[in-house]
Formats: sequence, structure tokens, C-alpha cells
Amino acid sequence: MMNAVSIPATSSVATPKVMSTRRVFGAYLAEARSECLRYLRNPGFMLPIMLFPTMFYLLFGIVMAKHEGADVARYLLASYGVFGLMSPGLFGFGISLALERDGGLLTYKRALPMPPGAYLLGKMLMAMLAAAVVIVLLLIMSVTMAHVALTAQQAGMLLLTGVLGVLPFCALGMLVGTLIKGQGAPGLLNLVYLPMSFLSGLWVPMNQLPGALQQIAPIWPSYHLHRVALAALNMDQGPVMGDIAVLIGFALVCFFIAARRLRRVG
Repeated sequence: MMNAVSIPATSSVATPKVMSTRRVFGAYLAEARSECLRYLRNPGFMLPIMLFPTMFYLLFGIVMAKHEGADVARYLLASYGVFGLMSPGLFGFGISLALERDGGLLTYKRALPMPPGAYLLGKMLMAMLAAAVVIVLLLIMSVTMAHVALTAQQAGMLLLTGVLGVLPFCALGMLVGTLIKGQGAPGLLNLVYLPMSFLSGLWVPMNQLPGALQQIAPIWPSYHLHRVALAALNMDQGPVMGDIAVLIGFALVCFFIAARRLRRVG
């Protein structure tokens, strides 16, 4: 008679390993670094983002407004600052997301052992960095060429407004990127970007627009961000907490809808 051999029972289902906090942080950092380097090495993306607002400010805020006084140059600093920071949020987020969905890169990244939010956070940080570069360039031009008197606090508040103000446009770009194919994304985003800029008073002062356009201006996030940017430069716009609340709400709604679509349709 054979001796019975007891074999310890083992579970057939492997227990999933949980990443440590350090590894999770490292994954987020690596994805953010990769995303920023990818766009910084792409002059076709970075150069238009930097050149369009700076060229417009040079032409309209410095050359053509040099006899209009420092207040005009200060006003246009806020206007073209908002115009410039909208671009990395809309195009850097929207077009790339649409193209990467079409090409299968987003599906591939989902299969990698990385936190699901690292990919989106990387794009968000890239847009914030690009917005900061645009605002710094405009600040340098305004002080050295337009001779706008700015305190360190005003410059810092405008920079903070730019870095955080890009987030609602990241959310809008993300939403558009989940709704349309990659080839159609540039055209659709331009149809959003350019009219929104005009109707928000970024190119023409709000009080010079027709009355009907002035009444619908508050529906655009760029209108509210413009008011916050003007307040940062001490150009009296009244209380702006309502504008900030609108921007936060707009960003949360767009992010929620876009994230829901990504979970359902990829």
C-alpha cells in the first residue's frame, strides 16, 4: 500500500501584483517626459504654436499700437496670450488623440502595464508646458519691445493663468478627438479655434463687436479666460470668480464626456 502524500492546495488563480506608489509615480513621470519630448522634437507642432501669437503681437500690439499707449499693448498681451495658449490644448490634445486612436496607438498603450491616466496626463503636461513658453515669450516682447510696465506679481499671475487656463481647451480638444477621425480633426478644430477667438474679443475688443455677438460671447470659454487674463494684468474687469467657476465646470464636463467615450469606444 502506497503512502499518501499530502500536496498543499494552491489557488489556480494568480493574485495580481499591485504596483507600488513609487512605480506608479515613475510611470506617470516617464509618460509625461516621453510626451513632452515627442512634441518638443517636432518643429511642425511647436513652431506654429510659438510663432502665431508672437507674430500677431509684434504686428498689432507693438508695431501698429506703438502710438496708442501702453494700455493697448497691455490689453493685447492678454488677448494674444489667450489666443496662443488655446492652440496647444486644442491641437496638441485633439489632433494627436484622434490620429493615435485611428492608428491603434491608444489600444497599444492600454495593453501596457502602466496607469490608465498616464497617457492623458502626459498630453496635459505637454500642453501646459507649451502654454508657459508662449506666455513667457509674449511677456519678454511686451517688456522689451512694447515697454509695458509689469510687476513681477502681474507677470506671475499671467503665467499662472496661462498654465492653468490651457486645461479647458485640453478638455475640449480631448472631446473632439474622441468624436472624429484623425483626418477630419484639423479642419474641425480650426472651425472651433478661429471663430471662438474672434467671438471672444481676442482680435477685436468686445465693445467694438455687434451687440448680438457681445450677448453670446459668454458661451465661449476663451471669453472667460480673457477676462481672467486681463484681471491678472490689473485691467479692471470686475469680479472674475464666476469666470473661473465657468472654466472649471466647462473643463470637468468635457473631460467627463470624453473619458466616458474613450472607455466605451476607445
